[in-house]
Amino acid sequence: LLRELGGGTPPGRLRTAVSGGAALPVEVFKQFDEVFGVGVQEGYGLSETSPVACFNPPGHPPRPGSIGRPVWGVEMKLVDDSWRTVPGDGPGEIAIRGHNVMKGYYRRPHDTDAAIRDGWFRTGDIARRDEDGYYYVVDRVKDLIIRGGFNVYPRE
Repeated sequence: LLRELGGGTPPGRLRTAVSGGAALPVEVFKQFDEVFGVGVQEGYGLSETSPVACFNPPGHPPRPGSIGRPVWGVEMKLVDDSWRTVPGDGPGEIAIRGHNVMKGYYRRPHDTDAAIRDGWFRTGDIARRDEDGYYYVVDRVKDLIIRGGFNVYPRE
């Protein structure tokens, strides 16, 4: 939408904007707010956790880069490779448990066993969590590079 405007005048009245599917770059968040005067409410969910697992609540100050906090009925935590809960703010892989999490992959028990344990679903996304419980996606597990014993996230 920002690209389509090309610096032109934004259309009519826009009261709210929602983003999901992939982490919204902070620069785009700020540009959108500058052009439209509306903050973007960012959320997060996967096909396996349909339709949404966390969201930035309307009426709260915007947190650029955050995918929000878990919605009602959903729990989220950060885990390591061995499914242990990561203390503090992370980083760790997002694990989700709730009424919205799938039961398993159709006719793929091995994939189900790898992805779900005790109702917790591993998303494949690495995140941090702030002191208020808001999550920030850092990268994908598949994209992680280990260099000299340190985790390097290409998005950073």
